[in-house]
Amino acid sequence: MLIGYARTSTAEQEAGLDAQERDLRAAGCEKIYAERVSSVAADRAQLAEALRFVRSGDVLVVTKPDRLARSTADLLAIVTDLEKRGVALLVLSMGGQPVDTRGATGKLLLTMLAAIAAFERDLMLERQREGISAAKAAGKYKGRAPTARAKASEVLALHAQGVAVAEIARRLNIGTASAFRILRDSRSS
Repeated sequence: MLIGYARTSTAEQEAGLDAQERDLRAAGCEKIYAERVSSVAADRAQLAEALRFVRSGDVLVVTKPDRLARSTADLLAIVTDLEKRGVALLVLSMGGQPVDTRGATGKLLLTMLAAIAAFERDLMLERQREGISAAKAAGKYKGRAPTARAKASEVLALHAQGVAVAEIARRLNIGTASAFRILRDSRSS
């Protein structure tokens, strides 16, 4: 059985999720698990469910490896777990070509391409850090604007109206922890 898994990081990426599901159906997936959650989130419930569902002889299908795994190590751990259970992984597009772990070449390609992707990400982060350091040295780097602090008056007003903190955070598009921090700071001042 072909089982698909699709993921986007945010609700704003609805078209991306729809496109993944379309591609998974076109590839012949009989069952598709889909979710909108960051890959760094602790709980990817649909991925966990898909991994529980697959059985020996099944193929887990994803459109790209970054939809499945957080890192090269995470990807390889998932592949190792699937292999132990007799489940293959099919990545529909790795640079435009499908990679299927049912064969030795697919396993090799997946490992190599995942390592290259991790290397590229590390290089990008290194260049970003260098750019930030140079901008700081030139006095041009101000950092990220504090989005939640800018909404402190709105947080306090909604809280005064009896709106729950989680609802305040949702309405203002800020983190719940940020809303609690603003309320805590307002009490101590």
